[in-house]
Amino acid sequence: MSKASAFLKRLIPNIAPTSRHERFRSSAGAFVGVLLTGLVSTMAVGSGDVSLPLLIAPMGASAVLLFAAPTSPLAQPWSIMGGNMIAAFIGVSCALAIGDPVVAAAVAVALAIATMMMMGCLHPPSGAVALTAVLGGPAVHEAGYWFVLTPVGVNSALILLVAFAFNNATGRRYPHLAPVAATNPHHTADPLPTQRLGVVPEDLQAVLAQYDEVVNISSDVLDELLHQAQIRAYHRRSGEISCSEVMSRDVATVSPQTSLREAWRLLLEHRIKALPVVTEADGLVGIVTQTDFMHNSALGRNGQLRFGFGDKVRLVLGGRSKTPRIVADIMTRRVQSALPETMIAKLVPPMADMGLHHMPIVNERNRVVGIVTQSDLIAALFQRHTEQASAEEESPRANVA
Repeated sequence: MSKASAFLKRLIPNIAPTSRHERFRSSAGAFVGVLLTGLVSTMAVGSGDVSLPLLIAPMGASAVLLFAAPTSPLAQPWSIMGGNMIAAFIGVSCALAIGDPVVAAAVAVALAIATMMMMGCLHPPSGAVALTAVLGGPAVHEAGYWFVLTPVGVNSALILLVAFAFNNATGRRYPHLAPVAATNPHHTADPLPTQRLGVVPEDLQAVLAQYDEVVNISSDVLDELLHQAQIRAYHRRSGEISCSEVMSRDVATVSPQTSLREAWRLLLEHRIKALPVVTEADGLVGIVTQTDFMHNSALGRNGQLRFGFGDKVRLVLGGRSKTPRIVADIMTRRVQSALPETMIAKLVPPMADMGLHHMPIVNERNRVVGIVTQSDLIAALFQRHTEQASAEEESPRANVA
């Protein structure tokens, strides 16, 4: 490859690859968004002889962000509504105050960028909105500040509504809300286990502040991508171990109608801390743990678990109108599970950060085929680490021989 070819290749942006389905989804979204925005604007304002444009060109640029990059910080609702209307207001003001249109256009774009960054609503197409306000011709100039409301405000609101409906209907969450910070399930001040080592959110914020440029990706999405990359790197370094290799297959289970005394007896007999709850029709429907028992019961004088204590105590502990008697009364119904082919590295975050001690393993029909505990996970990771250490020790000996 010649130097010229190598240089030209460097000019091509390294955009993350996307599937055909995603490319079609983005294009279809832009088509629907621009079409509906134009049609509704026409019906709202009227299709007669109007000199003011009903659909402004910057909406095409907004459609690129809204439908092709809906998670971008530059494509969020405040970015679009705030950025476009601020830029339109500044553009109209510059057109009225500065006689030279070229100077007015330059000042309008510069002030729009500065104001949007200060207000936290940076939206690249808004630069074109500011230019349109200055260079849009007599019709735009005659409209004055009315241009800010219509077509800019109306267009922005309409395409935003279409983006909300279309993106969520096609499997893309919009708007992209910052996730609620995960809390320690043990209600202590310690960080979550996975946030004590490696790259943590504070590291990202510090690096982004040091980078000191606009990054077209939110910090939570960047954190998630780094997290997934770390898991993938772990797979590559340590080899892939699936749940089917480490899970316990002879699993004690109960049904929702099993008595609490029988369920407690099974926990004691097998010296375990959890029982998957299953039915013939639906397979896994929940899990009952020692913690569930503790939340809904009390200890008698002999130290044994008992049920049927007073209404006042039941109200405080469980808020139930009747005494819990069967597993369905106390079981946890929202239970996380995994497939046998799931790699155990993917079990580390929920079991470490969410305080899960057991992960039921189900097949494609939601039937319980095994269970992975924290002990199974630790043993598997330790065994693989030991095997790698032994292989590294043997390698130099083989070379010497």
